[in-house]
Amino acid sequence: MQRYRTPAVRRALRLSALAAAAMLATPSWATNGYFPHGYGLKAKGMGGASLALAQDSLGGATNPAAMVWAGERADLGIDGFMPKRDAERSGAGFATLNGQVSSDKELFWVPEAGFNRMLGANLSLGVSIYGNGGMNTTYPQGNFNCGGGPANMLCGSGTLGVDLSQLIVAPTVAYKVAPDQSLGVALLLGYQRFKAEGLQAFDNAPGFPPFTGAPGSVTNNGYDSSTGIGVRFGWQGKFGAFTAGAAYAPKMNMSRFDKYKGLFAGNGDFDIPSHYGVGIAFAAMPNLTLALDAMRINYSDVPAVHNPNSNAAPLGAANGPGFGWQDIDIVKVGLSWQATPALTLRAGYNRGDNPIGSADVSFNILAPGVMKEHYTAGFTFMVTPASEITAALMVAPRQTVTGSSFFNAVLGPGAGGNETIGMKQSSFGLAWGFRY
Repeated sequence: MQRYRTPAVRRALRLSALAAAAMLATPSWATNGYFPHGYGLKAKGMGGASLALAQDSLGGATNPAAMVWAGERADLGIDGFMPKRDAERSGAGFATLNGQVSSDKELFWVPEAGFNRMLGANLSLGVSIYGNGGMNTTYPQGNFNCGGGPANMLCGSGTLGVDLSQLIVAPTVAYKVAPDQSLGVALLLGYQRFKAEGLQAFDNAPGFPPFTGAPGSVTNNGYDSSTGIGVRFGWQGKFGAFTAGAAYAPKMNMSRFDKYKGLFAGNGDFDIPSHYGVGIAFAAMPNLTLALDAMRINYSDVPAVHNPNSNAAPLGAANGPGFGWQDIDIVKVGLSWQATPALTLRAGYNRGDNPIGSADVSFNILAPGVMKEHYTAGFTFMVTPASEITAALMVAPRQTVTGSSFFNAVLGPGAGGNETIGMKQSSFGLAWGFRY
C-alpha cells in the first residue's frame, strides 16, 4: 500500500482538492449553450475535440475510457474566460422601455484538475474535476422606466441578472478489455448553486398580472444550492492509424432550488441534461494528429431550460415558462502537431447550434447563450521529461438574436417593441501536467 502514498500522489490529491474548492466560488460561463467548448487545456486548444484522444487526466469530463491510456499523471489548469454580453430594446410603444445595457462582469477564472493512477497495465483509477455553467449576467439598472419609476430592463429594481455555477467531481475507472480496446465509467458527483436578482416584476408585482405560483421564491433570495449524482460511460478503440471513441451521460437528476421554486419550472427543478458524442482521431503522420468529435446536448431534458417563454402556466409550475433552449448539435475539429520533441502545437474549430430562437429572447436577456463558432489554438512545452506546461486560446465572434419583446403580450401589441441579445467571447488558459 505504500506505493499509493508517494509524495507525488499526495501532492496531486491536494491540488485536486484546491481546484474543487476554487470552483465552488467560480461564476459560470457559456460556449456550447452553457457547456464549455472543451475540457482540459489540450482539448480546448483543439476546438474541444477529445473523445478519441488520451492527452491528460480530464477523461472523466469527456470519455472515461481514455484514462487507461493517459498513464499516471496529474493536471491542474485555470482558464481566464472573457464574455461580453449585452441586450437592447427598441421600437417600444412606451419610449421609457427602450434602451441598451451591458453585463458588468467580463472576466471569470475557471479552474480544472485531474489525477490518474494505473493499477497494473490494464486498469486505471482517477478523478476529474470540472465545471459547467453559463447563466451569469449582472446588468446595471440603466435608464428604464416601466411606469412606476426607475427600473431595470425587465421592470424590476436594482441590478438584473442570474448566476448559475455547476461543479462536478468525477471518480473514474477504466479497463483495457483487449490490447487496443478500453471501457470506462465515471461517477458524477454534482453540486450547483444559483441566484437571481432584479426580477421583482415576475414576483406578482403590483400593476402586473400574476406570473408565479410561489410568490417570494422568484428573485433576490441570495444563493441556493443543489446536489445530484450521475454517470458517464465511455469506449475507446485503436484501429491502426485511427482511434475512435464514444461517450454518453444520461440526464443528471439534481435536488431542487427551493429558494427559486417560483422561478424554475417544476418548483425549482434544474437538472443537468443528457449529452453524448462520438469521435475519431487519425495519425496522419508520426508527428501530426487530426481529430473530429460530433456531440449532442439535450436541453429538452430540463423543462426550466427548454420550456418556451410563452407557456401559459405560472412560473414554477410543471409546465411553467422557461428559457426556450432547444437541443443542439456540435462539431469539434482539431489538429495536433509535434513540432519538436519538446513542443506540440494545436489548432481547432468548434461549431455548435444556437439554442435560442427569436421567440424566446426576453427571458434570455438573463442567459444569452447564443454562441455558434469558436476558433482555438494552443501548445504544450515539455519543461522536463516529467513536467509540461500547456496553454490554450479561444476566440468566439459576436452573435446576436432579435425577437419580439415578452412585454408585447403583457402590455399590448407593439408596446414592448423588439429586443436583441448579443455576446462575444475569448479565453486564455494555462495548465501544468506532471507524470509520476
